[in-house]
Amino acid sequence: MADPHGFLKYERRNAPKRSTDDRLGDWNEVYAALSTEERAEQVSTQAARCMDCGIPFCHSGSAGCPLGNLIPEWNNMVRGGRWEAASERLHATNNFPEFTGKLCPAPCEAGCVLAISPEAGGAVAIKRVEETISEVAWENDYVTAQVPEISTGKRVAVVGSGPAGLAAAQQLSRAGHEVVVHERDDRIGGLMRYGIPEFKMEKSVLDRRLAQMRAEGTKFITNCEVGVDLGVDDLRAGFDAVVLAVGALRGRDDRTVPGRELNGVHMAMDHLVPANKEVEGDGPTTISAEGKHVLVIGGGDTGADCYGTATRQGAASVTQLDNYPQPPSERDPDQSPWPTWPYILRTYPAHEEAGERKFAVAVESFVDDGNGNVCAVRLREVKVERDADGRRQVVPTSDEVQELPCDLALYAIGFEGVEHMDLLPGLGIALSPRGSIGCGSNWETTAPGVFVCGDAHRGASLVVWAIAEGRSVANAVDEHLTGESDLPSPVHPTALPLAV
Repeated sequence: MADPHGFLKYERRNAPKRSTDDRLGDWNEVYAALSTEERAEQVSTQAARCMDCGIPFCHSGSAGCPLGNLIPEWNNMVRGGRWEAASERLHATNNFPEFTGKLCPAPCEAGCVLAISPEAGGAVAIKRVEETISEVAWENDYVTAQVPEISTGKRVAVVGSGPAGLAAAQQLSRAGHEVVVHERDDRIGGLMRYGIPEFKMEKSVLDRRLAQMRAEGTKFITNCEVGVDLGVDDLRAGFDAVVLAVGALRGRDDRTVPGRELNGVHMAMDHLVPANKEVEGDGPTTISAEGKHVLVIGGGDTGADCYGTATRQGAASVTQLDNYPQPPSERDPDQSPWPTWPYILRTYPAHEEAGERKFAVAVESFVDDGNGNVCAVRLREVKVERDADGRRQVVPTSDEVQELPCDLALYAIGFEGVEHMDLLPGLGIALSPRGSIGCGSNWETTAPGVFVCGDAHRGASLVVWAIAEGRSVANAVDEHLTGESDLPSPVHPTALPLAV
């Protein structure tokens, strides 16, 4: 039974970070390395703050965890020092808690009862507990390969190796199917490999999980663009089912801004991917921020990733722009009542290291240095409105123009959907008006035997939603191939994405 007084005895404590100087001197994760004993002691008190509420909104799919993680249960196990049991309970609903523990924005914490009022001391540090359970499990060899006892004789192709594709692959491998994951890049991992910087998640964390999957029988093929290197006819002939987990990597751009065509103005992924490849040992990045005045356009996660990458590359300055006004530091019950996701100012570790953020501003134009290179940017104060059709419009609110030096500008204003690729028309699949791949109630697309999950289905979203959809599509594919399935299916295809 939970300690009903735990939240009164212990304050919320976030994980300690390394010093700013240390963080800017390398690409390692920002959080301090603690001994197993220190970590267990700190996290046990955080888990003790959980009250095991009668209605635990933290693991509700509508306001909390889409995976249905049994948070109060493993919190109580951690409080009692039962780490192996906690690991088993956590892995029962989440294939990759080390990914969500590091990368998820934690909607579970927004749904925690202790998040209702600041007087309660803040939500239980669920994300920190989750990550620690995972790390303790790896350190003590609680995580082992789950090799299926039988083989169904069925073959499944998974296209894409992000969290959705990997979750689907692991579940289907464990069900006894022969699963082959196809990845067009030279390494497995999708955006977790080349979109997420090393300082947010070291790639050794990904590699150890891939080793487990290989031991379970999952096969991986890299440098393979399905639809080109592997034709649709061969794909159909070689596999009994196909899972599309191709992501939503088509970046949103704004070609209407004067000077957008100048050298030095890039999409965020054009900066992040080669930077991550450099850290992997593939040679110098093609777009470095060293010695440059960097402008990051966009206030979300991708923008923060560019921000932290630029500072580590030695940028002369970094400025991040957001069209919206600065959010409040605490939840406004009128705007975002508990347990919905709160509209508050989110400060990432990168923001603590250097640079500045500007709110309610937009780029009016980029300035040419006379040789086709960007040298400055002109900004205007703006507000965001909706037109009669509900479309977003950015409207200037001042005639004053501010000019900032800028040698490198990075667009990080979101994603418009699935990239255009030869595979989809080859399968007879058309994108929806919002750039996604539609499906029926069983996750099957308009192409028989072809299923979809993750960002490709719901649009750019959270890692936790990707894993939830990967697990759910595995259930559907398993049933399609065998007539029934015991695999869990945490979410329905019509579940709305969380607006974060």
